[in-house]
Amino acid sequence: MKKFFLITFSFVFLAVFMAGCRGDQNKNQNPNKVTVMIYSEYFDPSMLTDFQMKTGYKLHLELYEAQEEMISKIQTSGNSQYDVIIASDVVIPQLIRLGFIGKIDTNQVFNRRNIAEQFLNPPYDTTNEYSVPYLWGTTGILYRDTTLSPSKVSYNTLLDEKRNKGSFSLLDESRSMLSMALMAKGYDANSTDPEQIKAAAEFIKGITKSKNFLGFDGSVSGKNKVLSRLNWAAVVFNGEAMAAMTEDPTLQFAIPIEGSFMWVDAMLLSSKAPNPEGAYAFMNYILDTKTGAKLAKYINYATPNKSSLNIIDSVFKKNNVVNPTRGDISRLVFLKDVGEAVEFYDQAWEYIKRR
Repeated sequence: MKKFFLITFSFVFLAVFMAGCRGDQNKNQNPNKVTVMIYSEYFDPSMLTDFQMKTGYKLHLELYEAQEEMISKIQTSGNSQYDVIIASDVVIPQLIRLGFIGKIDTNQVFNRRNIAEQFLNPPYDTTNEYSVPYLWGTTGILYRDTTLSPSKVSYNTLLDEKRNKGSFSLLDESRSMLSMALMAKGYDANSTDPEQIKAAAEFIKGITKSKNFLGFDGSVSGKNKVLSRLNWAAVVFNGEAMAAMTEDPTLQFAIPIEGSFMWVDAMLLSSKAPNPEGAYAFMNYILDTKTGAKLAKYINYATPNKSSLNIIDSVFKKNNVVNPTRGDISRLVFLKDVGEAVEFYDQAWEYIKRR
């Protein structure tokens, strides 16, 4: 997740200007290569060779750690060097407005038939013109304490020095953390009320003043610090949590009592893709039944592919970290585009980071 970047007018102008300057670069790209911008540790390495064998295209992955970094890269270098951009649902409307992604020719993505119904016509792309789902997941707290039941974990647990047995990190994703803080305060995760957003910022600011607060990290970095025992806890995506728990069964993962959010990461076609045919080949490859199942199990995230679900083993499907229980789902919400209120989130995050 993923997973949201707040952009001022000056950044928008820069993005448009630089995209224009690079408008012809895609003509010189390798027609046998497909370049995908993707979150780090979010792809099965064995699929690089498999994809090339099945499609004839060499796959190049451009990695990023957080949505902020992803959009910054596009703003800096333009989008003409990418064919597919994998991004979280909440940022997709913004990418559309900025012109970074183009409409998908759905006739070219024949494996769309494998997408489960609940992932069609999503709120971030109601006409299914811009996105194809990749994986979906949740966000919560990974921690090292076998005596603390996940059902008892609250955001305030991080501040409870009697319970908190060491240092912790927060997720370095502006919209994600502010929305979680809004829920911790009892507000709507998609609030556009400036006073509520300020209250959420103060909540996070209070957490950062704890002697145990070690900083903001990407989900992968947060997971690794808990695994290495540098941190007692970290706010991470559930896939990273599952990977950590597989390596160290004493770790636990919780969706806080106050709630959290679920997200869908989707495949998007760069509006200046040098190889759109290769981009469609990649989308069809990911939506293939066997590929979808293999990817989900390797990455430890739930798949939106109904065909893949039919061949995934029951142990994986019943894993409550990867596939939340009904009780957990009742406390999960989707983050939505907040329109002009994005400015309030931008200001709040800048305030939080001024430590």
